Amino acid sequence: MDPLQFVSTARVAIVAGKGGVGKTTVTAVVARAAIRLGLRVLVIELDGKPTLEDLLPDVEVQHISASAALGEYLDGHGLSRVAKRLTSTGIIDVVATASPGIDDIVVLGKIKQLERGGRYDLIVVDGPAAGHAITFLLAAKGLLATVRGGPIATQANEVAEMLADPARCQVLLVTLPETTPVNEALETAVALRERVGVHLGPIVVNAVDDGPTLSADTAPEGSALRAAAEFRNARRALHRAERARVTAELGLPQLVLPLVPGSMLDAEAVDRLADGWSGT
Repeated sequence: MDPLQFVSTARVAIVAGKGGVGKTTVTAVVARAAIRLGLRVLVIELDGKPTLEDLLPDVEVQHISASAALGEYLDGHGLSRVAKRLTSTGIIDVVATASPGIDDIVVLGKIKQLERGGRYDLIVVDGPAAGHAITFLLAAKGLLATVRGGPIATQANEVAEMLADPARCQVLLVTLPETTPVNEALETAVALRERVGVHLGPIVVNAVDDGPTLSADTAPEGSALRAAAEFRNARRALHRAERARVTAELGLPQLVLPLVPGSMLDAEAVDRLADGWSGT
């Protein structure tokens, strides 16, 4: 598919995947590609790491924590004195995580508020790792099953409505073209479809080593050059096989980001990856 077709199909894109598959990289590339389409973009980071500011130096990035979102929620409901007292004593961090689902629902509620505000065409969320992504997105349903009324139930209901509407929210799963990450992505996709009911956008396969088979047998037997070519051929074959398995088992459109040599990714590398998606 055209990598840019999906960018404007929903106002919130939650990027999720197993730790180490490149969620933050994909978040940055999606944001950069959307900006090139002329969209007003906000990036949300949930883990407290400043990485995205380095990858997207000219893009608005907000860091949302459960305690800060809860404090803002209380303040917005006429409980500013309570919020200040809880914050000053450090108790708000305990409250934000004491009740199952409360920490996730206040974060999702903040995202919902930003989505409703209409200031941004696309909000890209660097979401939690795959295991937590399911409980994170199930928080609204879980609270609605236990809380029958009041502001928390209202918040949970509004969040559930956003998650269920494909015009408002989609989840972009990220995987590497390797057996274990693909297995986890497949399991997460099934859980999100069956238990959460959220719309799954294209699956992003990151760090793909693509290219023709190298002529390893032209190098001397036992040489480092031959070993390197054989290794590269084996890796490319694995990546092709795992990408085919993703397509066969999920039936989702697939977006590909190529393998970037080196151990550190910077803003220039993100720009180059976005170039590949925009055809420049």
